[in-house]
Amino acid sequence: MTEYIVLIFAAIAVIVVAKMLAWPVKKILKLAINVILGIIMIYLVNTFGMTLGISIPFNIVTALIAGVLGVPGVIVLILIGFFI
Repeated sequence: MTEYIVLIFAAIAVIVVAKMLAWPVKKILKLAINVILGIIMIYLVNTFGMTLGISIPFNIVTALIAGVLGVPGVIVLILIGFFI
């Protein structure tokens, strides 16, 4: 009987730990997807925007903005480029 109780507590502990680890993994995965989309968008803007005179310098600041904010961050970088 005590073996079943230990098994039940172990199963509950595994479920609780799995739930606790699932949240950071989701956040990290979302950030990674945003970084990839941001880099692709900066590349596309620099490739096709040259004919329109649009260019985003690729440095640590623009990479962080594009990575954290994703596509809206790249749009903000383009708008900032017009004002500077």
